[in-house]
Amino acid sequence: MLKRWLLYLASVALGLALVGALLGAFVFALLYPTLPSLDTLTDYQPKIPLRIVSSEGDLLGEFGEERRAIVKIKDVPMVMKQAILAAEDERFYQHGGVDYVSVVRAALSNVTSGSQQGAGTITMQVARNFVLTRERTLTRKLREALLAYKIEANLSKDEILELYVNQIFLGQRAYGFAAAAQIYYGKPLAQVDVAEAAMLAGLPKAPSAYNPVANPKRARTRQMYVLRRMHDLRFITDQQFELAQSTPLGVRQAQRDTTMHADFVAEMARQVVLEAFGEDGYTRGLTVYTTIRKPDQDAAYAAVRRGVVDYDRRHGYRGPEAFVSLPNDATELDAALDKAFQDTSDGDNLLAAVVLEASATEVKAVLVDGEDISITGDG
Repeated sequence: MLKRWLLYLASVALGLALVGALLGAFVFALLYPTLPSLDTLTDYQPKIPLRIVSSEGDLLGEFGEERRAIVKIKDVPMVMKQAILAAEDERFYQHGGVDYVSVVRAALSNVTSGSQQGAGTITMQVARNFVLTRERTLTRKLREALLAYKIEANLSKDEILELYVNQIFLGQRAYGFAAAAQIYYGKPLAQVDVAEAAMLAGLPKAPSAYNPVANPKRARTRQMYVLRRMHDLRFITDQQFELAQSTPLGVRQAQRDTTMHADFVAEMARQVVLEAFGEDGYTRGLTVYTTIRKPDQDAAYAAVRRGVVDYDRRHGYRGPEAFVSLPNDATELDAALDKAFQDTSDGDNLLAAVVLEASATEVKAVLVDGEDISITGDG
């Protein structure tokens, strides 16, 4: 009797597997012909912004919707590759485009803990970012998986990773890790350390929420997660892990991406390029060299700034720049402060701040990076 029952269950399981295989084949036959061409990937033409520089090559201004700096995969430091794999797809070099191990793990976690975990691979993200929409439908997810297989069949793993490294959006209009390293840390990608690589690798999941300029606390939490994953995967040693954990976030708080103050000259050059090339001037990667010398421009800027600040001080305090309602709840307070700082930023030695309390003897405020300060006396 038991043997008969087991045979029955086996036949049912086989029947279900056969039905599933037939359904899978039907879906494949139906959707595969509708997949987009891979020409977008194999003939990648990124939009490189217009750059205006001084006679020495220092940046005066950058114009374009996207900030990019293209890098070859061989020039991406190993620590950056490891941070990306730890944060996004640890089995990237083992799976064929869809990681079924991660799918099962995410499904179990979603059921047991109630937390929502994704299982998208780097290849699937490349498919989504280049040639698919972000609509949340079952058909789109199926097409994404099939396109991932198609990409894996036509490109090597390193070629796929290179596309991802150069294309992914990382906040502050930065596309690609080379541009993000320059914007957030003011250095080439080849020079990032373990802590910096972990911070950058944590951005693709939610570039706005984990933006270290606007949300340093959340960015720090995400960075620590990536560091733990790197340590668990033995990408970094115990000593590297401890050092990276104790390293300050260290991002550039100024959201300007220019090394010199020459906005008027940069605008003049932009207009000349626009007249000559039209809108293509913003995407062709043109670099315009001006006759401006950095020492002269820095001296002129400093002199004008001293004069303006002295003039402002002579006229005395004229009230706050704006008002903001601050909630009592700590979680809501962080969100309110983030919103308040969206339309302002630090300017050289002038720091943007929200005043929390004020009396005749003391002013308490919070800075853009979340630091609480107290101003007393002559301050």
